Amino acid sequence: MPNYVTLKNRSRDERPREKLIQHGKHTLSNAELLGILISTGSKERSAIDLARDILKEAQNNLNNLARFSVSDLCKIPGIGPAKAITILSAIEIGGRRNAEDAIQLKKVTSSVQAYRYIAHKLSDKRHEEFWIILLNRANQIIGDVRVSQGGISYTAVDPKMVFKHAIELGASAIIACHNHPSGSLSPSESDNKLTRKLVTAGNLLDINVLDHLIVTTNDYFSYADYDKLPRIDTE
Repeated sequence: MPNYVTLKNRSRDERPREKLIQHGKHTLSNAELLGILISTGSKERSAIDLARDILKEAQNNLNNLARFSVSDLCKIPGIGPAKAITILSAIEIGGRRNAEDAIQLKKVTSSVQAYRYIAHKLSDKRHEEFWIILLNRANQIIGDVRVSQGGISYTAVDPKMVFKHAIELGASAIIACHNHPSGSLSPSESDNKLTRKLVTAGNLLDINVLDHLIVTTNDYFSYADYDKLPRIDTE
């Protein structure tokens, strides 16, 4: 027998499912929401206890939890592959919801809209990836493409491949995006050189580079917002 009080033996107000039904999902703590996903406990720990163990490993930060892999979660006693997959699936759904909210805006008019669209694909990665958001002449999103992926601090980007994708999909403009797993929002010298190459090539191909975003776990840097996009002399 478990040496804790099981959820079914607790009062209705202490059971997360009943609490959600009676008072709404917003009244539940992160541990209670995770407990619902975990569903069942172990011999020594209830589902809520396991949820608290997971949050402790993530330093009580959901952004950190989103970076966990299945194997990371399975290192926590009482969490097996099925529970880990359920948790990561729920996190991914939340990220995709944010992206769909951005799509509903249709026309991109600010860096934050672009960030909301691409964040779930980049912010939780432990290695660098480079993506482009593709837009039509009305600055409406028509898609996105991962151009490259690399190591912890670098990914090689070939401008020819960037614009190959843009031309194939009929884009009139792009927004370049890559992540910094280190958490630093400062563009590197190689970031600046790549940005200039992209802007120069885009000018020749009549494909406007609207911005270059550097994405971290919960923030971003915009070249456009800081007036860092290179100015190309067309004369």
